[in-house]
Amino acid sequence: MSSHSPIKTDYNYKVVRQFTVMAVIWGIVGMSVGVLIAAQLIWPALNFDTPWLTYSRLRPLHTNAVIFAFGTSALMATSFYVVQRTCQARLFGGILPAVVFWGWQLVILSAVISLPLGYNTSKEYAELEWPIDILITLVWVVYAVVFFGTIIKRQTSHIYVANWFFGAFILTVAVLHIVNSAAIPLNGMKSYSIYGGAIDAMVQWWYGHNAVGFLLTAGFLGMMYYFVPKQANRPVYSYRLSIVHFWALVSLYIWAGPHHLHYTALPDWTQSVGMVMSLILFAPSWGGMINGIMTLSGAWHKLRYDPILRFLIVSLSFYGMSTFEGPMMAIKSVNALSHYTDWTVGHVHSGALGWVAMVSIGAIYHLIPVLFNQGRMYSVKLINVHFWLATVGTVLYIVAMWISGVMQGLMWRAVNADGTLTYSFVESLQASYPFYFVRFLGGVFFVTGMLLMAYNVFKTISAADHSIKADAEAA
Repeated sequence: MSSHSPIKTDYNYKVVRQFTVMAVIWGIVGMSVGVLIAAQLIWPALNFDTPWLTYSRLRPLHTNAVIFAFGTSALMATSFYVVQRTCQARLFGGILPAVVFWGWQLVILSAVISLPLGYNTSKEYAELEWPIDILITLVWVVYAVVFFGTIIKRQTSHIYVANWFFGAFILTVAVLHIVNSAAIPLNGMKSYSIYGGAIDAMVQWWYGHNAVGFLLTAGFLGMMYYFVPKQANRPVYSYRLSIVHFWALVSLYIWAGPHHLHYTALPDWTQSVGMVMSLILFAPSWGGMINGIMTLSGAWHKLRYDPILRFLIVSLSFYGMSTFEGPMMAIKSVNALSHYTDWTVGHVHSGALGWVAMVSIGAIYHLIPVLFNQGRMYSVKLINVHFWLATVGTVLYIVAMWISGVMQGLMWRAVNADGTLTYSFVESLQASYPFYFVRFLGGVFFVTGMLLMAYNVFKTISAADHSIKADAEAA
């Protein structure tokens, strides 16, 4: 039986539906907080003199909401869908998939409450305090049991490449989370890392960059390897390249973390290892991008009328751009200019908006009609509008941050003949103001697209509800 066979009724689609809908909702929440803090950098009065609305508390809420609420909900939805379809087996574990869904929503709500209240470990992407970390670990173990249990009971002989990427993401993120979050609790919501000084920084960026490498890259490549061929109705360009891509990526990514710590107290050789590994990482990253884009061979014309496919292919273009830019910024001499500037923020968002969000949006638009037994989304025209809002919003954001970042780097290093600084920090901040407004505008574009998506999804699901009622009445 091929993976193109009719939908089997014994698949567990309920948990996939739940995660898919929540991914859209959490996407709007996380990105709206991002737009608010972007606005606060232009109009500081928008914190309303309220401690829990300050930039310093909302910024970790924004990153956690986008990565772990939106991104990981999308990953859990697609991994649960893809593993069932490609293994031709119902999700393992009976009630366990529901435990993953409700457990993960509890994690997200805990973050939404605790971060604005100021409970924060100060570790990038790992700000949540120790009781929530324990909950994350428990939910993640159940997630792994469901995913790998389904692979073990598969009805197919081979394991499709998307599941390799999903599996690597699940296992590696588990190890990263447990090692980096190891802490000594002081009281109910305060703990201290068991590591000290430079070692703590090294462990943190080993975690931080591999959260990017395995959650925001490997996981979403799993998504790409299923939904691009499916939406294009073409086989993967090269299955052999996809396997080489997998092993090269997972072998190299784990070493790249030190490039976040150039010119710090970290030993120089460690910084150099991070730089070299980051440069080598360029090859498998582009191998994956080329494999995804070349899957359209013989079907390029579909891009003219299929906005879902456009989302998926443009996301791969942004992936290629980000994975060229990342290794370049890891070079020490480039890093001397770029580090601590808005260039880094631009790089992160070319990956987060251009790659992660757009491939997720494309996958969700593909999934919703399938999950709710509809022929297509309510409005293809709205998907098209969403595509242009997302693309223009992303380009405005990252170009503004590139210009602002390079300008900041040059202003900070400019010195007078007598060795004094040419510009004060405040002057560099004033020069960045116009670009902060363009960044805010880009964010507004992107969130507007997400709101259109929510409306489109709602109307599609409503149509499904009406057809179910009509069928019931007819019976």
